Amino acid sequence: MSRIGKSPINIPSGVEVSLADKVIEVSGPKGKLKREIHNLSIVSIDDNIISVNVVNNSKKSIAMSGTTRALINNMVVGVSNGFEKKLLLNGVGYRAQSKGKILNLTLGFSHPVNYAVPEGINIETPSQTEIVVSGIDKQLVGQVSADVRAYRPPEPYKGKGIKYADEIIIKKEAKKK
Repeated sequence: MSRIGKSPINIPSGVEVSLADKVIEVSGPKGKLKREIHNLSIVSIDDNIISVNVVNNSKKSIAMSGTTRALINNMVVGVSNGFEKKLLLNGVGYRAQSKGKILNLTLGFSHPVNYAVPEGINIETPSQTEIVVSGIDKQLVGQVSADVRAYRPPEPYKGKGIKYADEIIIKKEAKKK
């Protein structure tokens, strides 16, 4: 079995996990998540510990046990702590403003970009050049962050654009005469 798939998941206090007919439901102080379990994985819950096992010793079943364990762990962490990604805007006149469920971006285009925030995601703008995407679903937080970044990814010459806070942009040298 995979090393990740072997390790058990401890359920923190305040988090409830229920398993019914290949569907796992995790609810906690931040919200509630539900996911269908793959056929090649067996999930069991006893004494505040979730364990994932394989159906057979095929390579795919072993791989899916690790994936299933990681997905369930992300659900448990999400409903208890939540996930957060920070984006930074670099460039003259690049601004972000959050108005309810709309993120208004000024990115040097001839028009402003309005991004409709999906349900379950919270976007805050502490300053005009910072965007904080937060939510309980790790996949959705990452996807929204990637969608916002895709409007103007950082370019390699001056570093202008939207980048992740922990991203390092390797700048290219300009053309020499």
